[in-house]
Amino acid sequence: MTKTKTAIIIGAGPAGLMAAEQLCAAGFSVDVYDSMATPGRKFLRAGIGGLNLTHSEPMEKFVPRYGTQAPRFTPWLAEFGPEQLRDWATGLGVYTFVGSSGRVFPKYMKAAPLLRAWLRRLGEQGAKLHVRHRWLGWDGEQLRFATPTGETTVSADVTVLALGGGSWPQLGSDGSWVAPLAAQGVDIAPLKPSNCGFDVAWSEHFRDRFAGQPVKSVGLSFGGQRLKGEFVITAKGIEGGSIYPLSAALRDATAPVLELDLKPDWSVEKLTAALDKPQGSRSLANHLERTIGMKGVAAGLLRELSWPLPDSPAALATRIKALPLPLQGPRPMAEAISTAGGISFDAVTDGLMLKAKPGVFVAGEMLDWEAPTGGYLLTGCFTTGRVAGCAAAVWQKD
Repeated sequence: MTKTKTAIIIGAGPAGLMAAEQLCAAGFSVDVYDSMATPGRKFLRAGIGGLNLTHSEPMEKFVPRYGTQAPRFTPWLAEFGPEQLRDWATGLGVYTFVGSSGRVFPKYMKAAPLLRAWLRRLGEQGAKLHVRHRWLGWDGEQLRFATPTGETTVSADVTVLALGGGSWPQLGSDGSWVAPLAAQGVDIAPLKPSNCGFDVAWSEHFRDRFAGQPVKSVGLSFGGQRLKGEFVITAKGIEGGSIYPLSAALRDATAPVLELDLKPDWSVEKLTAALDKPQGSRSLANHLERTIGMKGVAAGLLRELSWPLPDSPAALATRIKALPLPLQGPRPMAEAISTAGGISFDAVTDGLMLKAKPGVFVAGEMLDWEAPTGGYLLTGCFTTGRVAGCAAAVWQKD
């Protein structure tokens, strides 16, 4: 009788569960371990405001979102990209739709229904879940775990590590895996924040008045990238959906200055003509509101970042269209949505097996890649989990 092969998955997020699914389908006996009391904690947190599962844009635009690792992701996404991910969700009874921005969401928006259906199906396929098991590394070939009842060791034919990056440590992704892997000679780039906010040296007056307020319909430019959207003023700086796509370039720059266009739908000429109208006895604040509709936090930003304001309408219009916002640096990694850095792709095979630890595969944010929010980051986690799981299923010991 052929002995059933065994697999251990460490990390019950999207990458780990996707790897578990491939191994269950291949007939392995699968055990999934997670340090938290319940699985998928960060996945559930991501879905609180509406789970952005993937994006519907064409692949020629989708793939470049993975930056320097886009060539590596190209064949993976060809096999399991946005369309396949939507079909997979449908197979769980979770139907998706495309929002006005092209982002893809589950019909009921939340992550919980999808996660429940997924865990139910994995359970039916024989996967066993072990919570409150924190991975500590190896004792020889045995995997060590700290549990509420003490330390334990287990082993399997193959292992998939999907422990996340170093952001949101309270949800389980704390980067504690770096030390045991480095001890095994695995090349690891330092973890750093991605999809993050940035510190700004606001004046006390501006901070007290505008912290928590959104800046809407604004243009943002840095390093040749230009986009239009919105962000939020915080007590320490800025954060939000339009900051995150620029965060990698801003993070890696020395003394970055983000350029804001406070009236992206107006030309300099149109602004100049409007501002050139007689001000009369009106204050400058009233003149800006009456002529170009600028008030509130947008007017506050203009004064905060460019005081004293230029006297001439043309110079003022030019400043409104290109307002420099100096940044002090990214917010701490624990606050970031995701992390860059991690296990070098030179340290793994094409199937994401550690060259230093045959039979051990890695997936998700543990690897050295990053992608913006908007469905790209989550799709990357799913597809690397699938790659690692499929490769583990066919790996044979020498």
